[in-house]
Parts: sequence; C-alpha cells; structure tokens
Amino acid sequence: MNDLLLKILDLPPQASTYAFDVDLLHYFVIGTTMLGATFVFLLALWFLFMHRRRFPGETTQRLQTSVPAEILIIGGILSLFLLFWVVGASEYAHIQHPPDDAMPVYVTGKQWMWKFAYQDGRSDIDVLTVPVHRPVKLVMTSRDVIHSFYVPAFRMKQDVVPGRYYTAWFEAQQTGEFDIDCAEYCGVSHSRMLAKVRVLSQPDYARWLERPQTGDLAARGRDIAAKRGCLSCHTLDGQPHIGPSFAGLYDAPVRLSDGTIVTADVAYLTRSMMDPQVQIVDSYKPVMPTYRGILEEPEVAALVELIVSLKDQPIAPSVVLPRTQPLGSAQRLGEGPQPSAGEQPR
Repeated sequence: MNDLLLKILDLPPQASTYAFDVDLLHYFVIGTTMLGATFVFLLALWFLFMHRRRFPGETTQRLQTSVPAEILIIGGILSLFLLFWVVGASEYAHIQHPPDDAMPVYVTGKQWMWKFAYQDGRSDIDVLTVPVHRPVKLVMTSRDVIHSFYVPAFRMKQDVVPGRYYTAWFEAQQTGEFDIDCAEYCGVSHSRMLAKVRVLSQPDYARWLERPQTGDLAARGRDIAAKRGCLSCHTLDGQPHIGPSFAGLYDAPVRLSDGTIVTADVAYLTRSMMDPQVQIVDSYKPVMPTYRGILEEPEVAALVELIVSLKDQPIAPSVVLPRTQPLGSAQRLGEGPQPSAGEQPR
C-alpha cells in the first residue's frame, strides 16, 4: 500500500528514518480530506435530488436536526483535527531533537551554494557526504539572505536566517545521492542553488575519511581563539577570567544575570558570539563586543567545536596568589619599603 501511495502521489523515496512517519501523517490527512470532500459532494447530490422542486409553487421542506446529532458532528470534526495536531506535534518534536550521538556537520547557505564543514576539518561545497545508518546533526545558518535547506527524500526542511543558528537531523536508511534544494526564493539564481547528499556505506565512508584533510576542526578553533583575541578573556582550563572559561561549558547549565538558567548548547554558544549583550552570564560584566561580521561561519564552527571538545576537560586547580600589603606611594615610585612606626631605618 505504501509503494502504491508513493506512486500515486509522486513522492520521492523514503530515505530517512522518519520519512515513513511523515508520509503516514501525509496519507492520513490527504485520505481524510478526500473522504470528507467526497462525502460532502455525495450528500449535496442526495439533497439536490431528494429535495428538488417537483411542481410549480412548491416550497422547500424545513429540515430540523437534533442536538445530539449536532454535538456528534461537531465533536467528531474537532476530535479529528485534535488527532492531526497530536500526531503532527509528536512527530515534529521527534524531528527537532537530534540523538545525543549524532555526528555534527556545519552548514552555511550563501547565494547560491551550500557549504559544509565537518568535525575533522574537512569542508565541501554543494556535496554533503555522510555514512548510512548514522544520525547526522546539521548546525545551519545563512550568510546573506533567507535560505531553506530541503531534502525531499529525507522529508526534512529547515529555513536558515542570517545571524541565527538552527539544528536539524536525519539518519539515512539507504546509500545513494539525494537532491538538496533551496525551498525559499533567495535571488536570481535561486533555482540553481542545488546540492547533493551523498550517502556512503560504512566501508566506503571509512575510505572517504582517509583522504587528505586540512586538520582537526577543534584544533583550528584553538588557533582562531588565539587569533581573534578570545583567549584574552576566556580560559581553556576552567579558571575564571573576564569571561566564562571554555572548559566544561558545553551542555552545562548557565545562570544569567536575570536569574534564568539556560543550557550552553550550540545555539547558545553561537548566539553569545554574535549577540553577547542579549544573555549576560551572572557575575560577569557585559564587556564582550559583538563578533557579527567579524567571524566567518567556518570560524564560528571551529570555535564551537573547540568548546565542545573541552566539555570533559579536567578543571585545573585555582592559582592562589600570595597576599601582599598595599603599595605605598614610595613603593610605587620605586623607593623601597617604608619603615613602620617605631622602627629605625637601616
């Protein structure tokens, strides 16, 4: 039955784990709608035939239904729509929450191409390479205008807006190449913004990983943190500084200055780089400038991977400085210590 409906509705193959569930809801809504429309059409024909005017001057018969019948009809239609909502909401929640072991890939939309950056430092344009039977989490943004990442065979679609980061995930169920379209009009070459998801078997993916690469993405993040001045305010060993330490930050609860507690996930980390004044961490001063327009998207991805790699970083013991007396004016001028009262200078 599923194959027949795929052909009738001209749908692409169900190539992800949740594609069938999405189609099942699709079948349910379309089937119910068609049955309802057919019932209303046949009922209209029946009323047209049964209550037609049979001779000149005949008045239409007044029909009166019962209250229980009205309650049954209204309650049935309302229950049907609530059922649609419950099934759709549960499937939406499943699609919006990637598994914990999902492999992250950073996706950037740009007129008119898709860029992909992987954990190990690899990058590709218009070709997303993933293994079969492994969850993949996409961390997505746009560099210029609104784009929409749409893979029909996976039944996944996510709009991306400049300056914001979004996550979506899928798990491919079969090998092959599947189309990626931009489902949001984004300019004169919108129709040419095409890409592919290349799904490889586990052995083929292992061989693909053996090709030369540019370096680990977290290591690049460490270099970018030093280059962009991040380490002037943030530490990598857990020690507090002008800003929170990167060590142990990822996926940890963060108390904000207004008392609310948020989780330091990928969205929070990227938002803190782009709009640092929106969510101020408690006990820290709002001194961090925005990096919007300064950091490129691959640099943001590398910095996030650096913070993720430090999730389980052992926290270094605090450095305790020796206590010293406040410096007097003579000491500040380099004249040496001043004798206390009753003490003769040597």
